[in-house]
Amino acid sequence: MKIAKRNGRVVLFDDEKLARSILRASLEAPDEELNQKGAEALAGEVFARVTRERDIVSTADIRACTAQLLCEKGYPQTAERYLDFKKA
Repeated sequence: MKIAKRNGRVVLFDDEKLARSILRASLEAPDEELNQKGAEALAGEVFARVTRERDIVSTADIRACTAQLLCEKGYPQTAERYLDFKKA
């Protein structure tokens, strides 16, 4: 799967990068800390969800899907921290 970045570049999806972002966000969320395997599993699920829709997705689509999945899985604070992190 490919991702259309905000600057217009198209790059391959990097699930490890997404897992690291999820993990960092969880470290800032009290009582919701995920381990590496949990973050990797969530990143894999994001990949599975967005690839069902199309071959190229935007970073905004990835961000929204990740936040939604985190909330669904019981990590609302992590989702909030993830969205805050990605605004910067």
